[in-house]
Amino acid sequence: MTETTPQPRKKILVVSAHPEPRSLNAVLTTFAVEHLRAAGHEVRVSDLHAMKWKAALDADDVPDHPADQRLHVLAAHERATSAGRLSPDIAAEQEKVLWSDAVVLQFPLWWFSVPAILKGWFDRVFTYGFAHGPAVGPPYGEGALAGRRALLSVTVGAREPGFSDRGIHGRLADVLHPVQHGLFWFTGMAPLEPFAVYGSNDLPAERFAAAKREYGRRLDGLFTDEPVPFRSLVGGDYDHDMRLLPGVEAPGVNGLELHVRPRG
Repeated sequence: MTETTPQPRKKILVVSAHPEPRSLNAVLTTFAVEHLRAAGHEVRVSDLHAMKWKAALDADDVPDHPADQRLHVLAAHERATSAGRLSPDIAAEQEKVLWSDAVVLQFPLWWFSVPAILKGWFDRVFTYGFAHGPAVGPPYGEGALAGRRALLSVTVGAREPGFSDRGIHGRLADVLHPVQHGLFWFTGMAPLEPFAVYGSNDLPAERFAAAKREYGRRLDGLFTDEPVPFRSLVGGDYDHDMRLLPGVEAPGVNGLELHVRPRG
């Protein structure tokens, strides 16, 4: 019998965004945490609804900002980040991100995007001077959070064919592009192909069991599966205006797929 080599112990942050603790998303969060811990990894969880996470970015996020001055978000974030003067809830989440080797986001697809509470986590936690900005490295591949992996686990009410290349909703990869490319890859994190459970509003037991098996396999490959091969800004594929150079893409490729290197 062949023995498998145990993977090194890693640190993983799981961020969950669903208001119902008995939801499919909550079940998948629990499954992921238990599966990863059983594999020997250290896991921390940010259940945003249980935490009563404040979604809206405002001046309360930067306690030292003068009340009589206009709030310039990037400048205020940079000052508060460098001075260690962000609101405590933001600082705590930033510490979790820095602690982690990988981030797993668990959420339902609502109106072709992440729920508002998760978008608020992005807006408030990934501050200028922490996750992006000239002082922390170039974006798209070599940013401040480089070296970390990222996995989206998303439940989708619609059936899978509607999210195919000819589906009316568009490809799921395109729908999730703002998170995969615009958040993860922009800040240097390496995103894996998303894991999705389709038809999640009415999921029979046999499909749920199959989904858990597949999710377990994806979690097992969190540090070994190949990430999406997005093009790097410093890799010679773009000009000084951040436009893809002519002729770099493979024949027949267009749309957002232009920013993914050919596989194989």
